[in-house]
Amino acid sequence: MKVIQTALDHGDITTMPPLVLGGATINTQYNDDPEKLPLVEMLTYGFEHGVRAIDTSPYYGPSEVLYGNALEHIRDEFPRDSYFLCTKVGRIQLDEFDYSRKHVRFSVHRSCERLKTDYLDLVYLHDVEFVTMAKSIEALKELKLLKSQGIIKNFGLSGYPVDYLVYLTKHCALNEPEIGPLDAVLTYCNMNLQNTRLLEHWPKWKDDAHLKLINNGSILSMSLLRSQETKSFHPCSQELRRLATQAAEYSARNGVLLADLATRYALAKWIDKGSTVLGVSSVEELQVALENYWFVKDNGGQLNRQDSQLIEYIQDKIFGSHMNEVWQSGIEHPELN
Repeated sequence: MKVIQTALDHGDITTMPPLVLGGATINTQYNDDPEKLPLVEMLTYGFEHGVRAIDTSPYYGPSEVLYGNALEHIRDEFPRDSYFLCTKVGRIQLDEFDYSRKHVRFSVHRSCERLKTDYLDLVYLHDVEFVTMAKSIEALKELKLLKSQGIIKNFGLSGYPVDYLVYLTKHCALNEPEIGPLDAVLTYCNMNLQNTRLLEHWPKWKDDAHLKLINNGSILSMSLLRSQETKSFHPCSQELRRLATQAAEYSARNGVLLADLATRYALAKWIDKGSTVLGVSSVEELQVALENYWFVKDNGGQLNRQDSQLIEYIQDKIFGSHMNEVWQSGIEHPELN
C-alpha cells in the first residue's frame, strides 16, 4: 500500500498528516480489554504508511498510558520528532470536569509523563460545551501560557455543538487578547454520512476565527454508521438508530459495507480541509481505512458513481428529515442567545 507523504513541522500544526490515529477506541467504551489491543503493531503499520499523528485524552481511560508504552517500544524506529502527539485536558469522567488553571497545567505535565515526551504538539480543551464560557476562557489562558513556555506547541478546543464552537473560537480571536486566535479545533459527529453541519461553516469559520486547522472526528458517528449494533452509550434518538440500521441493510444489499461507504464519504468531503481522526481497534481496521483513503485520493478526492448513488439514496430516502439531526450535549450557553 502507498505511503501518505508528510513533512512534519512541530511548530506548524498545518503540517499534521491528513489521517490521525484516535485514542477513544483505546478504552473500555469501545473495547472490553484495551490492554489486549495490538497497539504496537497498529502504530508501526500506521507510521510506516504516513499516519504519523495520535489524538488521545486522559478521559479515554488507559489510552494515554497504553499509547506511551507502545511508543516507547518503537522509539528506535520512530523517534519522537517523527510524529505528532495530540491530547486534551479538562474532562475527567462522564460528569466530572476541571477547567481550573491548576488542573490544566497538572494534566498537561501528566500527559507528557504518560506519553513519555517532553512536549505535546497540540492540546485541546476537552468538550467545552459542558462548562461555562468563563471557565473555558481561563483554561485557554493557561494553555496559551504553556505554549509560550514551549511545553505545548499548539492549543485549541474540542466539542460537539458546532454553533458554540464557532462562537467561542471567534470570541477568543476578537475579544481575548490574552488568548488570541486558537491554533486548532476538533469537532466530532459533524461531518459524516448523517450530519454535514461542519461543511456549512467551512471555510468562513476558519477565516473568521483565524484558525490554522479544523479537524474532523468520529466519521462513523460513534458507531452509528456501521453494520454492527450502535453502542449503547450513543446519545442519538431511537428513530435515528433505526434509520441507521436501515442504511446498513440497504448498503449491504448493494454489496457495500456501510462503514466503508461512510468512511469514503467523510474523507472525500474533508480531504484537503483538515485532518480526520480514525477510530480503529486493529491493524485490519486501519488497513481498511487506508484503502478507503487511497480509493478517494486516487479518484481526485471524489466518490465514484456507485458510492454517490448509494449515498444520495441513504441521505434522501432513509435519513430524510433526520439528516443533520443532532442531540443534546452540554449545558445551555446564554452567550448564544
